Amino acid sequence: MTAIALTIAGSDSGGGAGIQADLKTFSALGVYGASVLTALTAQNTLGVTAIHDVPPDFVTAQIDAVFSDLAVNAVKIGMLSQPAAIRAVAAGLDRWSPAHVVLDPVMVAASGANLLQPEAVATLREVLIPRAHLVTPNLPEAARLLGDGVATTEAAMMDQARRILAMGPRAVLIKGGHGHGAESADLLVSAAGHRWYRAARHETQNTHGTGCTLSSAIAAGLARGLPLESAVAEAKAYVTAAIRAADGLKIGRGHGPVHHFHALWTGAET
Repeated sequence: MTAIALTIAGSDSGGGAGIQADLKTFSALGVYGASVLTALTAQNTLGVTAIHDVPPDFVTAQIDAVFSDLAVNAVKIGMLSQPAAIRAVAAGLDRWSPAHVVLDPVMVAASGANLLQPEAVATLREVLIPRAHLVTPNLPEAARLLGDGVATTEAAMMDQARRILAMGPRAVLIKGGHGHGAESADLLVSAAGHRWYRAARHETQNTHGTGCTLSSAIAAGLARGLPLESAVAEAKAYVTAAIRAADGLKIGRGHGPVHHFHALWTGAET
């Protein structure tokens, strides 16, 4: 059967993050993508200028429309800016019980725009994180979930990952892309143990949508039947290559997108 992944997230009118990045990633990795929009954003590579939230009852209608017809193998959840939308998604997960749920707790855009209302953080923590099979915060997001400082050492990353794991998900992947040093190190922690995923850091300003892309790449791997550790490894390799190829694209005047189709497009600059 065709592997199907569903993204529940916000739209990026500039095409580099959110729903657009997720669908590009699913396609690049051989998975059919379906979508549920939770918010519309007016944004480009320079920043976010407006956000229009989708009413929670319409989020519910989209979820039910997809699950009632499509055999969804994995779900990726991204931008949810309001508590009511978070509760609608949580209720949808309870109704349809998908086999894999990857939650990317999107809080701030690469441009610095706040994408999650302060009152929604507690709802995310209490209602949705316990229903996730994998939570994928970056370093600032992990700190905000815990009300803590940003981890600056691997020991601190381990401590924060274990504390988020205690909130109820099956596994936590803290992404080290916001860190410093020659390597970008991501840490996967579950009840079974932990594993580090490392890649050489590539300096570029074109990193818009990296978090969305990594979480959707993991969901794509899970949808195709990969075990979690293999899905994370494949996703890490895919995103690393997409970042390295990003400067071959000439998109906008700010933080450009990663190159989702780096392995498929020919004739592009690299």
